[in-house]
Amino acid sequence: MITRKILVPALLLGSALPLQAAGADAPATPPVALAAASVTPERIILNLTADPATQMAITWRSAAGLTGQVQYAVATDSPDFVKAPMTLAAATDDATLAVREDPTFHAAYHSAVLKGLLPDTVYAYRVGDGAHWSEWFQFRTAAKALKPFRFIYLGDMQNQILSEASRTLRMAFRQAGDAAFTIHAGDLVNRHDSDSEWGEWFAAGGFLYAQTPQMPTPGNHEYVKDEAARAGSSITGQWRRQFTLPDDGPADVPASRETNWYTDYQGLRLISIDSMQVDRDDKARQSIIKWLDGVLADNPSRWTVMFLHFPLFSSEPGRDNPKVRAALKPLVDKYKVDLVLQGHDHGYARGAIGPDGPTSDDRGSTYAVSVAGPKMYDVGSLSWARKSASRTQAYQVIDVTADQLTYRAYTATGKPLDEVTLRKP
Repeated sequence: MITRKILVPALLLGSALPLQAAGADAPATPPVALAAASVTPERIILNLTADPATQMAITWRSAAGLTGQVQYAVATDSPDFVKAPMTLAAATDDATLAVREDPTFHAAYHSAVLKGLLPDTVYAYRVGDGAHWSEWFQFRTAAKALKPFRFIYLGDMQNQILSEASRTLRMAFRQAGDAAFTIHAGDLVNRHDSDSEWGEWFAAGGFLYAQTPQMPTPGNHEYVKDEAARAGSSITGQWRRQFTLPDDGPADVPASRETNWYTDYQGLRLISIDSMQVDRDDKARQSIIKWLDGVLADNPSRWTVMFLHFPLFSSEPGRDNPKVRAALKPLVDKYKVDLVLQGHDHGYARGAIGPDGPTSDDRGSTYAVSVAGPKMYDVGSLSWARKSASRTQAYQVIDVTADQLTYRAYTATGKPLDEVTLRKP
């Protein structure tokens, strides 16, 4: 992503972001007028595909009426890679969106999937329309075989995204700048149809999103605020225009495209579950259970990590998600899922739970709840948690090797908060 996106004036027209108190008591940000999308590519982001060793997905936005293309090449130590790059035309959705700030907001959304790439190789790329280009970014494809790597896990950013949640994300990258990808456990923004909040989310990551794949799962705030909602307009509007995620979810649940998905990365199977659909749609729930059973049963990877928004085991005393737990925990137990990473509760907790309840770290599956942003809820006395913390913005760095998976949590200032190592002989 281009550097200027980190500046607030590039996001908002005639208005600086107001200073706000942290936490749930912070006043809501008033609606602001939106600047038109730029002729220079903006909101550039990488996403992994179902085959991260030979493919990479790239998505960005530009002014309405512009087309999109990607130029890319194997990166070299010399600048000569720019002399003869390959060029791929992007799919362009020239869209008018009824965003919260402007019911007739118009922009062009571009997406491209680079295919036939070499495994474990650094590529350079830039995006544009042929006349207006981004800078050159770099990424590395996954290796075909087992190889050590690390990834970052973030809970809800959601509130005061640019002013306060960004420090957590940026500290995570300061510590783990070589992370292969980042997962976001839902509620990236507070209001699904607020383009200014999405602008804050993209500005919080800036160029980092353009060089390290970001892998989100949706939370309830990515959906319309309606208890009966089955598929929020953000999922069909903002979500699928701004991300190009694996499209390998349940075939009979069209609304779950790019919300339920999986990919295999160097010995780890990563699975996103759309917990809103599991919780609120009886038909979708059954389809997701059947799909997930197949994904877990036919799993060539050594490690399995599942992530979703609604926790199977909550950290906040007044919250519980019995439908989600009843649907998913039998499969977690049956297939011995290693890690279940969650958001929603705006606190921190981590523990191991087996078929019969809480257990030691080396038995059962490890569950974690975390929050990256400043909105905080109470953390109860938890029988299942080996470690918990309240009013703590946190990020997690997970190191994966063939025989062990090490989960480490840190506070937003970089102080160690929690650690556990899972081992397989």
